[in-house]
Formats: sequence, C-alpha cells, structure tokens
Amino acid sequence: MKNIFTNKRIFDASTAASGGFVWNINRDKVVTVLSPATVANMVCGFDVLGFAVEAPYDIMRIQFSNQPGITIINEDDFQLPVEPEKNVAGAALLALLAEVPIPDIGLEIRIRKQIKPGSGVGSSAASAAGAVVAANYLLNEPFSKSDLVRFAMNGEKLASGVKHADNIAPCIYGGVTLIRSIFPLDIVSIPAPELYVTIVHPQIEVRTSDARSILKQNVLLKDAIKQWGNIAGLVAGLLQSDYALIGRSLEDVLIEPVRSILIPGFHEVKEKALEVGALGGGISGSGPSIFMLSTRRDIAESVAQEMKAIFARIELAHHTYVTSINPAGIRVIES
Repeated sequence: MKNIFTNKRIFDASTAASGGFVWNINRDKVVTVLSPATVANMVCGFDVLGFAVEAPYDIMRIQFSNQPGITIINEDDFQLPVEPEKNVAGAALLALLAEVPIPDIGLEIRIRKQIKPGSGVGSSAASAAGAVVAANYLLNEPFSKSDLVRFAMNGEKLASGVKHADNIAPCIYGGVTLIRSIFPLDIVSIPAPELYVTIVHPQIEVRTSDARSILKQNVLLKDAIKQWGNIAGLVAGLLQSDYALIGRSLEDVLIEPVRSILIPGFHEVKEKALEVGALGGGISGSGPSIFMLSTRRDIAESVAQEMKAIFARIELAHHTYVTSINPAGIRVIES
C-alpha cells in the first residue's frame, strides 16, 4: 500500500475493506467540533437511555500532523493526560485509526473542555465522541454513526472500566437515544417533544467507577418489573408527547435509591422541583449532577432558582444550567 504526501493532499488509492470507500484526503483541512454534555439513564433507563443538551459543550479542534500517531494538546486547566492511551479522546481515536488503511497517519487534537470531568453530564463521552466525529469528518466520513459510537466506547471503558453508550450515543446521534443492545450495537433514535432541562452540578466529584461499584448485583423481580414498566412508559410518553406519562415514568427503584446517598440535597431538590412544576428528573449519569425536565422555560428557570437556594443553604458550591434537548448532537465546523 503506497501513501503519497504532498503539500496539499494525502492520497491512498486503496479502498476500505468494508464498502469500497476511496481514501482521498485533504491534508490542509481543519475541523472544529462542539461536543455537548449529555444526561444518561433518564432516571429509569440505566445504561440504555440518554439525551444530549445544548449546553455546556467541549470545543475540540483536529487536523493532520506530520508526526505519526496522535498528539493531544489540552487548552484547559483540568490537567488530563496527553498520552493517547491514557486519555479518553486518545483511546477513541486509537480505535478509529486501527481501521484506517493509511500507514503512519498523524493527527493533532486540541481540547478545550467546558464540561468538568466527574460532573455526571458526560464529560468523558463528549471528549471521546467529539474526537472520533471530528476525525471522521477530517477523513471525509468513511465511518457510520454506529461505527463512531463503537470507537468512542473505548474512551468510556478507559474512564469507567465498562463500555457503555448511553452518553456516547446521544452525543453523536443527538436528541434522545435508546441503546437496545451493546453487543451487537443497536441504537434507536427516539423523537421527543420540546423539553427544557435544568441541571445543577454540586462541586463535588463522583467517579463513575465508584458509583458503579456500590450498585447491587441482584434485584428483586417485583422491582425489575416496575422498572421495565417505567422505561416502557417513558419511551411511549416521549413518542406520544404525553407529558403526564413522561412525569409518571421518571421513577427509578433500582439505581437512584443507592446512588442518591452520594449527593447532598438530592431529595430536597427533587421535591422542590416538582412543587414548581417540573415533570420529574433525577441523577444525571452517575452524579453528582441532578437534572429536571420541564415543559416550559419559565418552569425550568424556577427549578434552577430552587436548586440554587438549596445548595446555598447547605453551603455547597454549585453550577446550574437551564438548557434544552439538543436534537443535533455534535456540531461540526470546518475551517
């Protein structure tokens, strides 16, 4: 396989083994992506449901490099590893490049994270998914969205020890996604009505791996049946724009009772949010962030005020976001 480098182009006349893709790559292309935060689980849908939000998001810029391999440059203060095999974006890119039939290819990626690691709103997923979406665009899009989820899950495995896609899938597909299966990967996009999202991020860290380690490995059949009913009800409510059904289905009898002990003020936040009109909500991902869904922005703003008051009273630093479901997922800007 011959690879020719010029000032303007990288060209490889071979085709991808799966589908006849012709690799004809502009070496001068530079791509920036806005990779959004995501809310995983959606209360009752542990590891199978998630949605993307409009804000916050990470900003990532990728281009070809004359140096083979992956070069990571952090443009924030989180001091994340720059070695590709130790960085979630790098792990995802390594998986992608393993299926690119161009030898000695080099990529440089600059990452400015605005989603704090350990916040529970898909920080690792934003980095991993943003990296592979940007690289795919740089390579003239040889890979499908399903492929990109598969690559990005390697970043999630590095972060949590488990390949899961409930943050990755909505980040890449946008909107609400259902992960019907991981092996084989089967992702279903779920149309959803317009919903507003209020998120509070208490300034404590809950590591995904730690939050998984405290979960029960066995559950009662009656609890499993109730959980299945809530998942089915939530999906039906979203498809039918049935807000009352959505609200009734935002209940978790398996995960939330265990994980909520890690989050100060959790139960009061839920109670007050419901009092001012929120449909419901719960722990975002593994926490510590808490999200609530509302039908109107003014209700979402009132929920934010209640959240601020609670965390101010218990003297815990926090950030709040009032945003909405992001139907597009990662946004690509070519420069």
